Amino acid sequence: MTEYNVVVVGAGPGGYVCAIRSAQNGLKTAIVEKQWLGGVCLNVGCIPSKAIIKNAELAHTLRERAQEFGITFDNLNLDYSEAVKRSRKVSERLTRGVSFLLKKNNIDVFMGVAKIDSNSRIEVTDSNGARQTLTMKNIVLATGASSIAPPSWKVDGEKVVTYLEAILQEKFPASAVIIGAGAIGVEFASIWNAYGSRITLVEMLPNILPLEDAESSNELAKAFKKRGIDVLAGHKVERINSSEKGVDVTISSETGEKTIEAEQALVAIGFHPNTQGLGLAEIGVGLDEKGNIKINDRMATNIQGMYAIGDVTGKLLLAHTAMTQGILCADAIAEKHTTPIDYRMIPRATFSQPQVASFGLTEEQAQKEGCEIKVGRFPFSANGKALGLGEPSGFVKIISDAKYGEILGAHMVGPEVSELLPELTLAQKMELTAHEIAMNIHTHPTLSEVLMEAAEGVSDSSIHI
Repeated sequence: MTEYNVVVVGAGPGGYVCAIRSAQNGLKTAIVEKQWLGGVCLNVGCIPSKAIIKNAELAHTLRERAQEFGITFDNLNLDYSEAVKRSRKVSERLTRGVSFLLKKNNIDVFMGVAKIDSNSRIEVTDSNGARQTLTMKNIVLATGASSIAPPSWKVDGEKVVTYLEAILQEKFPASAVIIGAGAIGVEFASIWNAYGSRITLVEMLPNILPLEDAESSNELAKAFKKRGIDVLAGHKVERINSSEKGVDVTISSETGEKTIEAEQALVAIGFHPNTQGLGLAEIGVGLDEKGNIKINDRMATNIQGMYAIGDVTGKLLLAHTAMTQGILCADAIAEKHTTPIDYRMIPRATFSQPQVASFGLTEEQAQKEGCEIKVGRFPFSANGKALGLGEPSGFVKIISDAKYGEILGAHMVGPEVSELLPELTLAQKMELTAHEIAMNIHTHPTLSEVLMEAAEGVSDSSIHI
């Protein structure tokens, strides 16, 4: 029996990255995965959704804006099934890449369900019921999270679906109620609306994208309403009933109840950590009140030799968070120096249409913390590249400490803002100020000039507004 230095349970973005870095650190490494190499992200999450979003952007342009770009045609045919098939090819290519990387780094792969017997012993059961035991010095739990839905809503995979069924189905609904206006909800609202679906977006909290700066949320809501998406923030779903035509979703607000009929309901209200069935309670692994695995700055749990990374920790449910945790964890196991992660400064992006991106504090958070701030704003409507692209909606906002010029956060809505974000997060990490961003020469004409102008706006010196 081989004894491993590290066994990683879960081969999602955090798990496979942790395994590769462990192998690079010279540690004998294995990885256990029950379903997909690459995890949810590569197979049924962030990667295939971005492929479908590209198709949706083209569909929206052809359906709604063709004449604006001088394009005319007869009998437009948009085949949504081909968009989904293309997304599957993208996913398959990347999952093959993960398999190659694991093999390249001499990492042993065990496909099956893991049960932890102790901090040095795991039993793996494959799909045929065959069992084998792995022994190790260190275990990394990277088991991810699963979508949640009240049992009374009766998710059946057809009329009432989660992101999993939604991203794999090859036919979009003619009408849909999307419950939950976080990243998944607003991205599917953008996709299905682009193909002509009648969308009602329901959010219990006062704003869609409730974790974003209120100004960003309001800007996206305005864009959605312009596209014909019915945005119902501050509404609670009371019940979902299946009907002959689809679903009847009853919602309530301060004004009372009403029922919305639709072909399909998408439930996107959140996730819970995948900790069941692992044997964590038996060995005493510490969990918080939501069931997330508790970790310290080096990803260690309360059990010697046991670590956890990614969504199962509940820190920030993003693939790049898991990857960062995975590298830090592997280096910690190898007894290398590590720097604690500042989760508030991790970049966040939502690939709706328009995109939303941010990091750091919102204006409200900064004020609650007693910060004296200066805010620089600049709209895409005054940016030549955005006008040329035909996407002038949105803005960039930079929040800066008034005394020292430290960048406290940034919030963006508009074209490709997910690609603009790294300049600002790098500046923050390297302790650059908004003034220093403004001094950096930006190529003209580019979207990135909006960053320069917003940075100049912190000191009220923007040129083009």
